[in-house]
Formats: sequence, structure tokens, C-alpha cells
Amino acid sequence: MKSNKDKLAILGGDPVRVIPYPKHSTMIDEKEEKLVLDLLRDGELSGFSGRPGDRFLGGKYVKDMEARAKEIFDVKHVISFNSATSAAHAAVSSAGIGPGDEVITSPFTMSATASAILMQGAVPVFADIEDVTYGLDPESVKNKITPRTKGILAVNIFGHPARLHELKKIADEHGLELMEDNAQSPTAKYKETMAGKVGSIGILSLNYHKVIQTGEGGMALTDDDDFALHMQLKRNHGEVTVGKIDKENMLNQLGFNYRLPELCAAVGVAQLDKLKYLTNHRVNLALYLSKLLAEIDFLEPPRIEDDCEHVFYLFAMRFNEKIAGFTRNEFALAMKAEGVSILEGYMNPLYLEPIYQNFKAYGDGKFPFDYNDIAVDYTKGICPVAERMWESDLLITDICKYPNTVETVDEYLTAIKKVAAGLRDEK
Repeated sequence: MKSNKDKLAILGGDPVRVIPYPKHSTMIDEKEEKLVLDLLRDGELSGFSGRPGDRFLGGKYVKDMEARAKEIFDVKHVISFNSATSAAHAAVSSAGIGPGDEVITSPFTMSATASAILMQGAVPVFADIEDVTYGLDPESVKNKITPRTKGILAVNIFGHPARLHELKKIADEHGLELMEDNAQSPTAKYKETMAGKVGSIGILSLNYHKVIQTGEGGMALTDDDDFALHMQLKRNHGEVTVGKIDKENMLNQLGFNYRLPELCAAVGVAQLDKLKYLTNHRVNLALYLSKLLAEIDFLEPPRIEDDCEHVFYLFAMRFNEKIAGFTRNEFALAMKAEGVSILEGYMNPLYLEPIYQNFKAYGDGKFPFDYNDIAVDYTKGICPVAERMWESDLLITDICKYPNTVETVDEYLTAIKKVAAGLRDEK
């Protein structure tokens, strides 16, 4: 008879982990505290002004954060925003995209990626992902290009770059802009180039879930002067500034208030100095967990493409039901009962969400989905790999993030072994 320790927790046994994981931390300490206190005592909580002049580009801490990021990412321009969603919208706008245009993107990502396209009155066209990097499949992208296509918005998911050079080649051959949603993959590399820099614009997130944070926030990276200016205008009421600057023929002049507050930027100044340490922490734990998973026949750890560097924002495992002898859902439920971190499938493909199924983005009409005789396909089955990852093949954990430890990862393997043995016994 099994002891309570060996009995599955889902069947009444003792769980492997009985206390919650430590709260997600990006090492907020006295460095951030000092900068924020200095700012509070100074009293100027925003340095922005919505008119031409020195303050149009923000205050001391915004400019300092952007300057530090330029050094880290070795890029000509960094434009900060109050979110990565705002940055992505500004990026799509800077590419001259608007109603009647199509942008090819991934369905296997957070909703904001595609929403940035809709915000410009353009239509997201979803290409399938491939099953190694989980980024856009270049062959699927080729098949989605139409005369309306104006851009490709790639997603570097989980910490690994998509097949960026192949996507860049496709974009160049068809006169399209390649942009990168790099929210999950800062400092990852693809063929010696940092992710976020292969395309014309790369988007980074500073949301509190990310490797470093400002609470909410984002940045856009670009070496293109015109794109940089357009994004600076977009974040700060550009419609009242165009005409007062030495720039003609500006497209998409309508701007927003996408400005990052000085308080957030002050935190970002200190956080940027911790990016390398926090990334290395994730990478080291992820590589250790990958090594441990060699003992587990039904789970495949993340693969790293040749000449690439993975930064493991999330740890994505491939599940093989035939080898396991039990379903993914059975395994995930049992793991959760053991008190450990696991998620099935990551994201339902975006085109299956109501906004796309119902063609409802603005008011009661179907704009932009029906603009100028656009015909767009969001039926189930259009991206079979993305659907398979959601429905059966993928398991996700964030066990490798700071402040988790080697001991936490060892405990995770203990839970996997216990659950696998218990479920197989039950069969």
C-alpha cells in the first residue's frame, strides 16, 4: 500500500509542494527606491509636454532610461511607452499601415499583438507557427501574402527568436516591413543578431510579469530615424505637433497619450542594470531543468536552434500522450494538485476569440474586417500547428524565473516523476 507521500495529491495524498511560490520579483531594492524618492522630492512626476520643444521627448528619467537601453541593445533609437501594446500600435502606425491593409502575424501570442494592427484600422492575417521556435512559419507567411499585405509582425515567443532572417528575406522580396514583438525575448539572439533588431522595429515589454519591469511600460527599438520620429509623435499627441516641425508628408498623424510617467522610468533606469543578471538566472535554471528532463520519456524540453540564444521567459515542454499513457489534461491537473507550476497549451489561437469570430472591433459594424471588400478567414483549422499546441501538445511552466532556485527545479522533477508513476499505476 502506498504511503501518503507517494499517493497522488489529486487522490488525497500529500502534495510535493505545500507553500506558494515566492512572489515574482525583479529585484526591486534600494536602487529603485532612491531614484523614486529623489523624483518624489523633486516633485516633477512627468517631464512631457504635448508641444514642440525640449519637453516633447519627456523628462530626465525617461531620457535616461532610453539612453541606457540604447547602449544595452546597441540601437540608434529607443522610444519608451506606457505599455508594449502602445509601442506596438505606434510601430504599426509608423509603417504607414491603415484601413484596407493587411498585416501577417502570429495567432499564438497575447492579444495585444494583433490588437495593435486593428487599432490602425488594418486587418490581422494569421499565419501558422512552426513547432521548434513557435514563431511564424515562413512557408505559411508566404502563402498568406496578398496585394493588401503591408507588413509582417513576428513574435519571438517564450524567449526564443522566430526564424527572423527567413522572415526578413520574405519581407524584403515583397516590399513589406518586418516588425518584431519581442516582449518575451529581450537580449535573445538569432544568428548573432539580437532579437528585436532584425526587423525595422522591435517591441519590448516592461510589464510587471516580464524579466525587468516598470510596473507597466514598453519600449520600441529602431535604427530608422523616420520611424523613431513617427513613434515619438504617436505617443505624444502628434496631431497638434505635425506642421510645427520640419517634416512633411507625415502619415497617420493622429496621436495618443502613450507617455511613460517619470516614476515608472525611474524604476526602469535601475531595472535595466539588472537585466543581464535576471536573464542569466532564468537561462541557468532552464538549462538545468532541460538536463533533468532527459529522464522523462514523455516530455521534450525547449529546443534551441543553431546559432541562437534562448532567454527562457517561459519553459515550454512538448507532451507526448502516446508515450505517457495518460492525457495532457490528466497530467496537468495532477501536477497542479501537487502544488507546482504548470499551464496547458499557453494561448487559444487568437482568431478563435470572439472579436475575430464575430468581426466586432468597432461599434455595430464589421470594420475593418469588411473594409473595401476585404475577405479574411478566421475559421478553425487555418493554423493547425498553433491549434495543436493549444489543444494537446504543449505544457508551460515559469519555474525558472527569479527568485526560484535549483532546489525548486529539483522539486519540480520530483513532482513530474511522482505524477507520472501515479497516473501509470492508475491505468
